[in-house]
Amino acid sequence: FYDNLAMNLHTFDAAFRQGVKKFITFMGGCSYPASSQSPIDESQMWNGFPQIESAGYAVAKKMLIVQSWAYRVQHGFNSIVLVPGNVYGEWDNFNLQQSHVIPALIRKYLEARERGDSAIQAYGSGNPTRDFVYAGDVAAAIPWFMAHYDSSEPVNISAGRRITIRELAETVKKVTGFEGDIVWDTTKPDGQMDKIFGVEKLNSLGLFCSTPLEEGLRKTTQWFMNARQEGTVRL
Repeated sequence: FYDNLAMNLHTFDAAFRQGVKKFITFMGGCSYPASSQSPIDESQMWNGFPQIESAGYAVAKKMLIVQSWAYRVQHGFNSIVLVPGNVYGEWDNFNLQQSHVIPALIRKYLEARERGDSAIQAYGSGNPTRDFVYAGDVAAAIPWFMAHYDSSEPVNISAGRRITIRELAETVKKVTGFEGDIVWDTTKPDGQMDKIFGVEKLNSLGLFCSTPLEEGLRKTTQWFMNARQEGTVRL
């Protein structure tokens, strides 16, 4: 909580005091209330408290919206807060103790293939749905916001597509070339069953995150294999 609040607070204020003309910052989708209903659109942001597991980080990042509004009203400082979905892609963190689900799965499946494992274990039932967005799509949207968007109202940047964890696991298996079985450990919790981001506001601006999941996973997997060989990836 402290690290993220301090980082946001001082970077934002320094940009204002140094005369930055326009400031773009990002917050996580975990800042939405735990009670949000999918698809989660921007109007739900202040309807409750975030999930307790990530509340310290989530609330700290959420204060960016308040800071953006306050500096705009008092000083006329033009700042934008964007909310990417579950981002994956090249240059991700593949450390198994720190990584998110996609880089973790890619690494695990590749290493299982290289060992010749006959099966790999996955947690839960595979039924929960998530909304994954390729990092290249998020990056491609940013110049438009820099040029055209002038509001402190946050905007989701995501694909708005439901992907089950089972479908994700099967697709990672396909792109990594792992030929063994996926064994689902249903004694492990599924977590939130449905978490999809509303993208109507994004689409109304003429912006779409359209990279298919398999295509994005192939690009990410190929990058990881090359970076691992070159020793330029976090493991």
